[in-house]
Amino acid sequence: MTEDALASRAFSPTVGIARLPACSYPSANESDSPISQALVRLADGLGWSSEKGPFGMVIPPGSRVLIKPNLVLHQNEGTGGMDCLVTHASVIRAAVDAALQTDAAEVLVGDAPIQGCDFNALIQTTGLDAWARERMAQEPRFKGVRDFRRTTCVLVHGVRVAEENIQSEDHFTLFDLGRESLLEPISDNRSRFRVAWYDHRLMAKTHHPGVHQYLVAKEVVDADVIINLPKLKTHKKAGVTCALKNLIGINGNKEYLPHHRVGGPKTGGDNYPDDGIVKRALEYVSDRQNVTSSYTGGMVWHLFFAVLARASRYGGDRVGMDGSWSGNDTIWRTCLDLNRILLYGRADGTMSDEMQRRVIHIADAVIAGQGNGPLAPEPLDLGLLIGGSNAAAIDWVGAQLLAYAPEKIALVRHAFDRFRWPIANVPSSGVRLIGDLGTGAPKTLLDPIRRPVSHPVGWQDAGADPLPGQSGADEPQSGMAAASVEPQDA
Repeated sequence: MTEDALASRAFSPTVGIARLPACSYPSANESDSPISQALVRLADGLGWSSEKGPFGMVIPPGSRVLIKPNLVLHQNEGTGGMDCLVTHASVIRAAVDAALQTDAAEVLVGDAPIQGCDFNALIQTTGLDAWARERMAQEPRFKGVRDFRRTTCVLVHGVRVAEENIQSEDHFTLFDLGRESLLEPISDNRSRFRVAWYDHRLMAKTHHPGVHQYLVAKEVVDADVIINLPKLKTHKKAGVTCALKNLIGINGNKEYLPHHRVGGPKTGGDNYPDDGIVKRALEYVSDRQNVTSSYTGGMVWHLFFAVLARASRYGGDRVGMDGSWSGNDTIWRTCLDLNRILLYGRADGTMSDEMQRRVIHIADAVIAGQGNGPLAPEPLDLGLLIGGSNAAAIDWVGAQLLAYAPEKIALVRHAFDRFRWPIANVPSSGVRLIGDLGTGAPKTLLDPIRRPVSHPVGWQDAGADPLPGQSGADEPQSGMAAASVEPQDA
């Protein structure tokens, strides 16, 4: 495929929607399940299909294909279950089967879940382990399901106990976007970037003025075609997680992923909306806990943190920390940097001005996630698969399905900005829907099926206006305590 053809397809603002007969997933490995049928309709409408199956026009002969689902965690931290937490196994199976219908040289499934994810438990719970073994035995071109993480951890009485360098750095490619990074305008020499439950001193080495590094799995940059399979969910830090946010999982180590900055807006940070002595004390204690090498010291700092968190809640704080609000001005920049690397990054770690690989997106919105996402979502029955070649367009539609005003979501809004290595080349007004809901502007086609959705506490100001006769669904969620001590960012 020529460079012009790659760019033309990647910038297409057309989003396809396939509607399933029910908001449920097949329980068995069916070769002709409703998911597979919906994928075929989606691919036909988007011009992806040929005699080689749903991806016949997407995957050239001899291609290396990476399928990137959302496999964030092995269990829901709330009561919502697995169906609204991760990309369902039936969607992954359907994508793999469709890729193997082509003349691809190899097909791999891979993701980097959060540090605390028990990957073996996850693929066992979802049935992906047994299915992958059987599929690899049947088809040598299928290379299985891979964990891209270099670091894992568990929390023991609130103290992070980590296993570092699980994979060699040789298995990853280092990118430095330097002053072209979208993080550069908010960078200074005060080491303000943070990611929850991680030593901020490590991040200070990878992100500071003029240096913005990411460590991407080689399987990603070596691929000719990427099939991105996000789960549509609300997200405490980014507002929405779909095609754009799912790319966090191509990076191997947390110290390359700024999620927020210390302080509130008055002091140049975006950790929380309202500054105060308790919040500043919480940040100090959190940093001390994350850098201590002593288990006893970690326990002491954890107790201090718990006392301060309780005081913050008693003071009426509902948003908490870790950038869990609509004023987070950091996480969207990190996400868009990774999307730019996926499109333009060369295998040697340099950036080209021409696209380097074909990327398509198919979002699992059969049972989406609402409320306290991404780690403790509740089910939102939508019964949809959403597909397209442009991540910005996909997320513009996804945000509306989650009852957001997409222009109020920084991640979605800024994806249409003009910068070097762009993600979109048309304004958001150019996004169009095709498929089972009809053809036309997203708002026109989605309003009739829009329903009230619960948003994270910090994002209730980003909701779309209720439709006539419909009240909003934003209510405090049981898991949304202020000064949350959730174990990691996702």
